[in-house]
Amino acid sequence: MLILYVFLGIIVLFILLTLIAPKEFNVSRSIVINKPLAEVFLYLKFIKNQDNWSPWKLKDPDMKQDYIGTDGEVGFIAKWEGNKDVGIGEQEIIRITENESIEAQLRFYKPWKSQSDAITKVEDLGDGQTKVTWGFKGESKPPSNVFFLFFNMDKTVGKDFEEGLTMLKQVLEK
Repeated sequence: MLILYVFLGIIVLFILLTLIAPKEFNVSRSIVINKPLAEVFLYLKFIKNQDNWSPWKLKDPDMKQDYIGTDGEVGFIAKWEGNKDVGIGEQEIIRITENESIEAQLRFYKPWKSQSDAITKVEDLGDGQTKVTWGFKGESKPPSNVFFLFFNMDKTVGKDFEEGLTMLKQVLEK
């Protein structure tokens, strides 16, 4: 009987955790690049350029990549298959607002299946400076949302975004 109560207690606790755990995430970081907005935007809208500044490319320089469509245009898909640090997934450009933003859908298949919305925005700060904001957001449905009680997405992925933006700044300012 004690085992039954313990088992029921664990189930009730898990249900409570799914109710209080975050059901959405939103992570972004920004950096100022000393280049004119049009130049920065032109570089950013080509997904293949991410190979030069993506922190995930550094985590697996040998990842297999495949492309469908025309880079820099809506509908372009970049697929990857890499080690445990980068997994398997794809990124599709879903909207480009010229000299403002590039929106993409991220579809992850391994190590876990999920879908997120990525956005890269540019803002003209004048004097040849451009603010770049890079981020993504998505839903975390129960019961997998319990994971986010123990994993700080903003801190972990935010660190990757900061690293990537720093490399982007170096690439564009050289």
